Amino acid sequence: MKFAFYPGCVARGGTPELLSSSMAVLKALDIEVEELTKAGCTGAGVLQEKNPLLGDTINVRTLAMAEEKKLNIMTLCSTCQGVLSQANHKVKSDPKYLDQINDILKDEGYKYNGTTEVKHLLWILVEDYGLENIEVTKPLSNLKFAPFYGCYMVRPSEALGFDEKPERQEYLEKVIEAVGAVAIDFPGKFSCCGFPVLFINQKNSLKMVSNQTGSAKDLGADAMVTPCPLCHLNLDGYQGKARSNNRGDKADLPIIHMPQMIALAMGLETKDIGLGRHIVSTKEILNKV
Repeated sequence: MKFAFYPGCVARGGTPELLSSSMAVLKALDIEVEELTKAGCTGAGVLQEKNPLLGDTINVRTLAMAEEKKLNIMTLCSTCQGVLSQANHKVKSDPKYLDQINDILKDEGYKYNGTTEVKHLLWILVEDYGLENIEVTKPLSNLKFAPFYGCYMVRPSEALGFDEKPERQEYLEKVIEAVGAVAIDFPGKFSCCGFPVLFINQKNSLKMVSNQTGSAKDLGADAMVTPCPLCHLNLDGYQGKARSNNRGDKADLPIIHMPQMIALAMGLETKDIGLGRHIVSTKEILNKV
């Protein structure tokens, strides 16, 4: 099993523990990846608001790179998943628009024919690898996790294949249960983490962080698990300020990257998992494991 690997900017910058834990899990599962080292940033949806053609061209260029290798794309970031999928959906639905973008790309030698599929590691584990094939040596039976998907893993649904596979809205819970932990029925799992408005309306962003982490803690979660590094940055990095300002309590809910959780259950080396890099302490999680 092999994929064109698109780790995204944040996994190489703000959350390197996501990259290291993902690579450890992929190696253990014998899933081969070939990184698209010349691919650009997706634009995270922000670039697309200002210049849709430029944003879509950058992403179609990435799709063409994978297509050239005859591989589908694996990403670690729900934002990358959503933005790449939206561009893919647009050009597949509008041949004239695809021709316009291909005309721009031809000077660099790229052409996209619409055959690439973009899949987050979460989807690959469930749909391609099979959760039953993950060798769990240390079941996380003492832990309760609140799933937090992130906006771009569920919206827009038409670009993400939810019409054909509505069960994708439950994949994170399935992974949590596959490693032996309990998935908390968390009503905020599809909500925004607040990151998109952090720098223009910090008050509202912090309120979102407080609402999501506080309510998950109130429901008995030991930690929150997310497939999105941008959600992790906001929920982990700003939880202290958010909870203090809005609830008058402290940051006490660790935010775990999905591959970190899997790596723990597989008994992989803790040095590769990177749980010591988190702002909100993960010591209680490790003690329970």
